[in-house]
Amino acid sequence: MSLREAAKRSGLSHAYIRDLELERNRSTNERITPSPDTLKKLSIAYSYPYTDLMIKAGHLKSEDVQNTEAFRAENAKIPLDEVLYIEIGRKAITYRTREGTASVAVESLLDFSTFLDELEENGFYKTDADVYANFRQIRKYDEARGKLYFDEDGKGPFVPLSSLRQKKYHTLILRSVAANTNSALEFSFENCGTSHSLDKRLGTES
Repeated sequence: MSLREAAKRSGLSHAYIRDLELERNRSTNERITPSPDTLKKLSIAYSYPYTDLMIKAGHLKSEDVQNTEAFRAENAKIPLDEVLYIEIGRKAITYRTREGTASVAVESLLDFSTFLDELEENGFYKTDADVYANFRQIRKYDEARGKLYFDEDGKGPFVPLSSLRQKKYHTLILRSVAANTNSALEFSFENCGTSHSLDKRLGTES
């Protein structure tokens, strides 16, 4: 693969990739170490294992990988489709279900990076600080107070929703609530100065 092709696939500049090959910044002559995010892009571009790149760059040790396997095994015991929301702490990940909470200790950077990659695939989105909500479990959206509830009455567990993410996920939240409660989907057309309710059930007009 040419440098330009690698650059196109990874989204990195071909000059930077050349510096990585030489292990130094040609402008400053200083040793260069790619960040985990850069390594992720290279892993995808070259179809090369991300973990191996992390070890070669010095971000991980072999024992970290073994710890990660144990971490994944613990996570597998908690089905994500039953989780309401997840709190990401510095040392542990806490799961909230309708039955209670459970925590899994985090041992390495790889634990975080691999786990976060899986969340969006399973319908989880970051709502505030270190909280990830399962949008497949949301039953009520309190837009005025910035809260997402997991019951239709709005009296049970909830997660806060920052104003920035409220704007970003507004339509997705409405769709999720409609799908989860099998109810009508309401759209607001603010630019027209009016609000219209389109009676759709799971995306099908009635």
